[in-house]
Amino acid sequence: MTTWEIFGIRHAVNRTRKRGQNFINDADPLAPLQMDFYCWVLRSGDRVIVVDTGMDPVKGAATGNVQVISPVEAWRALGVDPAAVDTVVLTHAHYDHMGYLGALPTARFLMQAEEMAYVTGPLMEKATFRQAYKPDEIGQLVTLLHGGRLHLHGRELRIADGVSAHWVGGHCAGQEVLRVRTARGWVVLASDALHYYEELDRGVPFAIAVDLGAMLAAHDLIRELADSEAHIIPAHDPLIADLYPAVSPDLAGRILRLDATPAARDS
Repeated sequence: MTTWEIFGIRHAVNRTRKRGQNFINDADPLAPLQMDFYCWVLRSGDRVIVVDTGMDPVKGAATGNVQVISPVEAWRALGVDPAAVDTVVLTHAHYDHMGYLGALPTARFLMQAEEMAYVTGPLMEKATFRQAYKPDEIGQLVTLLHGGRLHLHGRELRIADGVSAHWVGGHCAGQEVLRVRTARGWVVLASDALHYYEELDRGVPFAIAVDLGAMLAAHDLIRELADSEAHIIPAHDPLIADLYPAVSPDLAGRILRLDATPAARDS
């Protein structure tokens, strides 16, 4: 039975965001609410799976996102050679998850087929739905697909023993979460199905969505897949850096051990 280590790479931060940018009809929309940005690495022995690739810092800077560490630097700090990575999971195709596709020259990428249909389909005529996508990165996906390096899979996929992908939709048409077996039990990397713990605690959706109903229904599936709420990890909450230990003192605030038992969280 394979167990995995999970490393969370806190690659960027935005300290200028307001609650109204994150939650619909928030009671205090002008109050600040920091957003952190993560991508991940799964490791079991010599096997490595990269999950999402972070954000191009130039594109991120346009909306106030500041890079904390380059994902490439973080991969190398973990002993991962980007040129040797063979499997990359893309939980969806928003630009803050797609910034370093070209840094993984031999990898095979996995993504929900519904996400590709969405990002190349008629809803992209609407600015509301295309706001978090970048055309050049979608073009990279097409190139990878035609080069035999992108596998567009169905709603559930066993990626490896102890790692599976599950469609939830909501935030975007092809949003997925990952269920990962660790030494402490089944952990769910919720990616952008949950930006903040608050969404799960209050039962509220994030402000960017293609289907609010699916986004809220995803909360139930996430709870079913995880061993407990302490095994659920959102993608953008600043609390993550407080709850989980750094891999080493010199990487504090940049690379965290998400398979470790977290500190207690007030809810």
